[in-house]
Amino acid sequence: MKSCAVSLATNTTAFGDEEKMAARKASCESKDGSLSLTAEEREALGGLDSLLFGLIKLHEDGARIKTLLGKAVCCYESLILKAEGKVESDFFCQLGHFNLLLEDYPKALSAYQRYYSLQSDYWKNAAFLYGLGLVYFYYNAFHWAIKAFQEVLYVDPSFCRAKEIHLRLGLMFKVNTDYESSLKHFQLALIDCNPCTLSSIEIQFHIAHLYETQRKYHSAKEAYEQLLQTENLPVQIKATVLQHLGWMHHNVDLLGDKATKESYAIQYLQKSLEADPNSGQSWYFLGRCYSSIGKVQDAFVSYRQSIDKSEASADTWCSIGVLYQQQNQPMDALQAYICAVQLDHGHAAAWVDLGTLYESCNQPQDAIKCYLNATRSRNCNNTCTLVGRIKFLQAQLCNLPQGSLQNKTKLLPSIEEAWSLPIPAELTSRQGGMNTAQQAYKVHHPNIEPVLGLSQTPVSQQSLPVHMITSSQVDCLSSPAKKKRTSSPTKHLEQLHTNKDNLNPAQNLMLEQLESQFLLMQQELQKGPSSHFSRPNDEQCLFSTGPAQYLQAASTGIQKQTGLQTMPANSVTQGDALNHLSSHIATSGGQGVTFTKENKLAGSRSLVPAISRHAGDTPNGGSVVKGLSNHVQQRMAEPVCSTNHEDCTSPNLLVSDNPQISALLIGKTNESVGTAACDQVNNIHPALHTKTNNSDACSLSSVIATTTPSPKPTEQTTDGVNSLKSPHSRLYTVRREALQNLQNSKNPDLPLIRHKSGPQIIPSMSASIYSSSTEVLKACRNLGKNGLSNSCILLDKCPPPRPPISPYPPLPKDKLNPPTPSIYLENKRDAFFPPLHQFCTNPKNPVTVIRGLAGALKLDLGLFSTKTLVEANNEHTVEVRTQLLQPADENWDPTGTRKIWRCESNRSHTTIAKYAQYQASSFQESLREENEKRMQHKEYLDNESTSSDFSGEKKKGPFKTIKFGTNIDLSDYKKWKLQLHELTKLPAFVRVVSAGNLLSHVGHTILGMNTVQLYMKVPGSRTPGHQENNNFCSVNINIGPGDCEWFVVPEDYWGVLNDFCVKNNLNFLMSNWWPNLEELYEANVPVYRFLQRPGDLVWINAGTVHWVQAVGWCNNIAWNVGPLTACQYKLAVERYEWNKLQSVKSVVPMIHLSWNMARNIKVSDPKLFEMIKYCLLKVLNQCQTLREALITAGKEIIWHGRTNDEPAHYCSICEVEVFNLLFVSNESNSQKTYIVHCQDCAQKANGNLDNFVVLEQYKMDDLIQVYDQFTLVSEISI
Repeated sequence: MKSCAVSLATNTTAFGDEEKMAARKASCESKDGSLSLTAEEREALGGLDSLLFGLIKLHEDGARIKTLLGKAVCCYESLILKAEGKVESDFFCQLGHFNLLLEDYPKALSAYQRYYSLQSDYWKNAAFLYGLGLVYFYYNAFHWAIKAFQEVLYVDPSFCRAKEIHLRLGLMFKVNTDYESSLKHFQLALIDCNPCTLSSIEIQFHIAHLYETQRKYHSAKEAYEQLLQTENLPVQIKATVLQHLGWMHHNVDLLGDKATKESYAIQYLQKSLEADPNSGQSWYFLGRCYSSIGKVQDAFVSYRQSIDKSEASADTWCSIGVLYQQQNQPMDALQAYICAVQLDHGHAAAWVDLGTLYESCNQPQDAIKCYLNATRSRNCNNTCTLVGRIKFLQAQLCNLPQGSLQNKTKLLPSIEEAWSLPIPAELTSRQGGMNTAQQAYKVHHPNIEPVLGLSQTPVSQQSLPVHMITSSQVDCLSSPAKKKRTSSPTKHLEQLHTNKDNLNPAQNLMLEQLESQFLLMQQELQKGPSSHFSRPNDEQCLFSTGPAQYLQAASTGIQKQTGLQTMPANSVTQGDALNHLSSHIATSGGQGVTFTKENKLAGSRSLVPAISRHAGDTPNGGSVVKGLSNHVQQRMAEPVCSTNHEDCTSPNLLVSDNPQISALLIGKTNESVGTAACDQVNNIHPALHTKTNNSDACSLSSVIATTTPSPKPTEQTTDGVNSLKSPHSRLYTVRREALQNLQNSKNPDLPLIRHKSGPQIIPSMSASIYSSSTEVLKACRNLGKNGLSNSCILLDKCPPPRPPISPYPPLPKDKLNPPTPSIYLENKRDAFFPPLHQFCTNPKNPVTVIRGLAGALKLDLGLFSTKTLVEANNEHTVEVRTQLLQPADENWDPTGTRKIWRCESNRSHTTIAKYAQYQASSFQESLREENEKRMQHKEYLDNESTSSDFSGEKKKGPFKTIKFGTNIDLSDYKKWKLQLHELTKLPAFVRVVSAGNLLSHVGHTILGMNTVQLYMKVPGSRTPGHQENNNFCSVNINIGPGDCEWFVVPEDYWGVLNDFCVKNNLNFLMSNWWPNLEELYEANVPVYRFLQRPGDLVWINAGTVHWVQAVGWCNNIAWNVGPLTACQYKLAVERYEWNKLQSVKSVVPMIHLSWNMARNIKVSDPKLFEMIKYCLLKVLNQCQTLREALITAGKEIIWHGRTNDEPAHYCSICEVEVFNLLFVSNESNSQKTYIVHCQDCAQKANGNLDNFVVLEQYKMDDLIQVYDQFTLVSEISI
């Protein structure tokens, strides 16, 4: 029961024996005298694997260990070559570990791939999955890294490096804007006492910054202030925390009145500069604060300091322009704005401010050009307003007499003329610019240059007038890494080519660098419009993080580097260009925070995000910058593609000093070495998994593991087309443009994908569930002393769950809008007719609409009307969701410019009485608007046609804000007696409580599932896309008077929708999303669409995906039902395991429910019986094993028992279900609060469990009795 510690001498994982065996095979002794390993070296290598990544450098013998690893790699490669690749799979796994520890990521990836292709049960090897996740993390393939890390925690929850995994998951989810998941993993990392890359203080900072990013400003302020109270707080962290506090006080109105806020902001920023006087960002923020209170001179001084301390920033120049404009110095303001947009062509705020300046100087044509460029920026959040302004100015121009503008003297140069103006002299002491690397990647927006009439030479490459270059800049001109808008590299390249024969060595090196840069720039240009905008350099705040050798710090704007290294076009980019973690979190409407990861940052690292800077007024922590994936991937290795794009690979992912080794690592013979760069590579994690569709789909094979993966495909052929046609295997060909979408893509570019599914694990039923409890306990006796038993009773681990792929073959297009199964009831007899129950629960019917139910059963729906609810309990709590009113079949971003999946829905609370008032006023307002529309119908249509003519593309908005009253709890029988009694008129299979309802056997209340919930709606109220908790069935009755529109997708396709959520940076389980029907149609996903009228009951079958929008004003009631079927139980357990993998709490405690079912229900369905019995078997095994281990460790187990209606218990840290043995802290136990931990979380907090007591709720004799008495019975009627 001792904590798991990482050691360089021994391997502490459960898989150490396998890897030691592989190491012993590496004697490499050959007759030709090649390298060989001594017995001592082999013994030392036996304890080295991926778990030591990042820790070797901290060890006193680190250098010696690295030398040994290098020798081992040579020996292993030599042996592979001699054996022509025919070695055991563990050999490749160990080789992958060695290369990973040497930070040779391409070789590590190649070896891991080979291991994956040879080892069918690779998922059992946690060290392999961990190493693979680290490699994917290095390549910024976050989707695959997340998947690998999640599978590690699933197969081995007590994994020694779990803290490191939670840290990296937190960082990746933060990049992906899944802030809730990020927060959870940071908190899990924080409670773990084991070592990891970042210190606890740095993790606490990330948590505080997450609050700020989510606009939870009071929580963020509290967290930041708590950090400042920490003893021995590192100086750089202190400076950054003070900087964030200062910027928050400047931006956030919730933190006080303006005078008080600005006073605190200036104080915090001044203290930050005391700690770090070289922070250009803090100087910039201080300038903004001084500007806002009218201290112009102090603001100028701060801005100048900002430029002196850091590289040039478009935000800084934009703010300088605003200051000049406020001081009525239009020419200086123009120059500053021009400098801002030259540094960042997509800086929307600078373009808008520049347009405003031109408009104030009565130059509407130039203003229009600026506004147009602003609307084309990805960061523009007021597009609709600008479009209206452009129309207004265009109308003015049309009404002016011809020639009047040409005869008028201009106060300012035109935008074309202003482009070459010098920067104000007093602010050019250290005017920064783009370095050589950024020049190579700088690509103009194609829609900006035609408007401005500029040349095709990027701005950063145009030369400055001589009088503009300061002495400090002259000193930098000779350094390619420090060039600031000097001469065009293209012209320089031509000159060097012309004089190629007369170049000295330094000039030859320059020529190679420029050729490489030029090729990369052309590749970027080929990517199209998604790479248009580059980011300016900005400061980077560094501080020591101890062991953080491979995670890098956050900085605003694009990552700094000292120039591109010379490399051929088909080579993999160097580590410092590949190994970066980046994320943008918009702050104050600006570029956002960037997390950057460089491999070559030695000594000091930072993962503290710096705040971005922007001249806008949006509060800090706003929306995410749209160009995130482009920034993250802009230095990824370009794939080598054939002209027809059929064969494409990221080169040198299979790098080896010996090309024959590379060929063997990918499973090719020596004959294929010459074409290894274009060969397809096995992907580690399959992109697709086949779900069984036969009659055994609900059998035991998926009980705990979830959906059965597809069988292992045969060796890949060279015919990619045939692979695509296979229902079980698909070959994905990577396109060049796919690099830009790697982070959001289901199919990663590193490495190329050849689909390979996981193993199919089907436990032996005859040797397991039909064994008596005595045999089970005998098999697991003394496991705490002797390790795992080989008995067949103790079933093997199950593979990690995976979403199903889309059913094959795909449906024809004319079948994608199927008619909704509907049943019309005429009388009570129809409602209680047994075939109705069978029809609804049939898995082939994902949804059933029962029409006329209220009339047939004479239900008094008036009991659920708004008026009755107010009279009954007017102060009852209502959860309110604030949403945007949109068409039911569309979902637009708030600006109305593009369709998205993310569905905005902000939470608050009110009472039934207040919401009823809102509901009524909304109806009255709608009537008034309808009358106005009738009176002004023609004028309204004219305005609509005008607004749609401008852009040439479909636009919506602005959208009206509405409020949706949801999750109103009706579980209190005393308060809602009449309403709940009325529902007893329903047929048994749809009742809230019935013997045949699994949820009635949970034994305690689960709000909204085995209790009734009410929804109060106005038109447009949305319930976003989801499956019901744990895939249980759902009953929904429309009270009226309005209708609701439903969209339904069968359960088989939830994997496809999960893929869409991943691509849109959404969490399928936790985020609010509204599917794009056009994308579902293209993906061959069938969608049922229908109206639910008052009195209609909608039955949502197990696992069905659905989303709903109110058409009119109405109320709905809903609850969940669990039919006593094998299919329902199977889907519930599958989702239970998927939730565990995703670190999401399962609302239904399936272990607790399974034992209650065994106590209360007689089961005649063999499939259902087998699944329940198997669950009981595993839990009985776990309870006995844990008890034995605790007793062996000398830990006392205290009897606690259970009370009636006591809820099931969940771990207060990781939220997994905890059954029978509860780990409670001593303090919590003495106070009788009983805050429960699972075994793994308790051990992470305290390795020896000294601070915990173990409470037992069930006697083993009781569990044994339940297990033995639960037997299959003959057919019974329920």
